[in-house]
Formats: sequence, structure tokens, C-alpha cells
Amino acid sequence: MITTNSYALVPFHLGAPAFYAHGQQWADLAGRLARQAVQESRRNVRVAASLPPLFGSYQPALFDVVRAPEIAQRLIAGLAPYADIWLAETLSSIQEAEFIQSMLPESSQPFWVSFTLADEAGGTRPILRSGEPVAEATQAMLSLGVDALLFNCSAPETMLAAIQTAQQVMASSGQFCPIGVYANAFCSHDAEAETAANEYLDDMRPDLTIRAYAALAEQWLAAGATLIGGCCGIGPEYIRALADLQCRGGG
Repeated sequence: MITTNSYALVPFHLGAPAFYAHGQQWADLAGRLARQAVQESRRNVRVAASLPPLFGSYQPALFDVVRAPEIAQRLIAGLAPYADIWLAETLSSIQEAEFIQSMLPESSQPFWVSFTLADEAGGTRPILRSGEPVAEATQAMLSLGVDALLFNCSAPETMLAAIQTAQQVMASSGQFCPIGVYANAFCSHDAEAETAANEYLDDMRPDLTIRAYAALAEQWLAAGATLIGGCCGIGPEYIRALADLQCRGGG
């Protein structure tokens, strides 16, 4: 699977005039380039249409349900011809996921939701950046009928507890969907710095080598995750190592 390069196609990053003049056109371009890459590869690869946080990453308090539809409509219209999967990613709250689902076409492709986790919570009690527990988010996504639940753009060390929590909720409810993980390689920063997360480039962790990331991925696979990839700072060489892990029977 590959993801469309549409994550930054929102007014927050482009500026409102550029987005409203060209946002749908650029979303179409992102989808078209992804589909072209698949065709040129001559491989069986699905295109996930990236639907990002509409008002900036890591900042659920900025979500504006009044302004959100006019942004989402342009992204969805531009990406729709190319989407094998709708991937609402790096969401910080349950509300964001519920909203995105409400905007998708009725005869839609599978809907995957990926939440970003509060890094400072560590592995003891996984929570979204909104403060909502992963257990609550999992139950809400099962109620929505999502086709996959993922966790991304957070420290790799936070992921295992989130997978385990999601598995426990699914087992208790008798409802199941695939679970996935694609962590980032950002150096840690405190919660206050998240308000500026969209305004500067984060340094990458020197300790998160390919081997270290693959070792964490083995833990995620063992815990029940079946969709594994990489977010910010996790480059193609890491993905190759994950593919090699799968070929060796790791998942």
C-alpha cells in the first residue's frame, strides 16, 4: 500500500487563499500521481487516500466543525477517483474520525482511521492527544464500523500498549478489525511543544536505527498488529526491513 501525498493540503499549511483556489485540483494531482506510480510499478499495490487533520497536527482543540466540511469536501472530491482506501490519519480525537466518516460518499471504499498518541503518556495508559483513552477510541471506532484501526505519528515506544488495549476491547466486545502501526522517528518533546508542532522541523532520533525499528515491529506483530509501516523519519530503507521481516515469517 502507498499513501497519497495529500497530508499538507489544508489551509493551515497552504494558506486559505491557495487552498480554496487550488485545493481540490492539488488533491486530484496527489491521487493521480499515486495511481501512476502503482501502474508504473506493475505491482498489486493499493492507494490509500490520505485525509489529514484539517486544522493542523496534534491540536484537537482547533477542530472547527463549522469550517471543516468545506475543507473536507475539496479533499475528498479530488482524491475520490483514485482511492482504494480512505485513510484518515494522525487524528487526535474521536470527533475528528466521526466527522470524516460523515463526509465520505455512501458507496465508499474501506475506511481506515489512524490516531496519534500522547507520547508523554508512555506505555502505561495509552491516550490520544485529546486525552481520550485508547480503549474509548477503539470502542467508538468499532461502533462506527471502521475497516481498520491504526496508530501513527507517535513515538514507537507508545504503540505496544495501544495495540494491546485495542485487542482487549475487541475481545471483550466480540467485534474485530485489523490493527496497524506506523510510528515516527521524532526526538521527544513535551506536550507544550505540540502547539508549535506544525511550525518547525523536528530532529530525528539517532538511536532509532533500522534494526531497532524492526525489533519494535516484531513486538507489534506479536501483539496482533497486521498493518505495519512508518511515518515521519521512517524512510524506504526501514520499509524494506519490514518487508524482509514479513518474508521471514514475522507477519
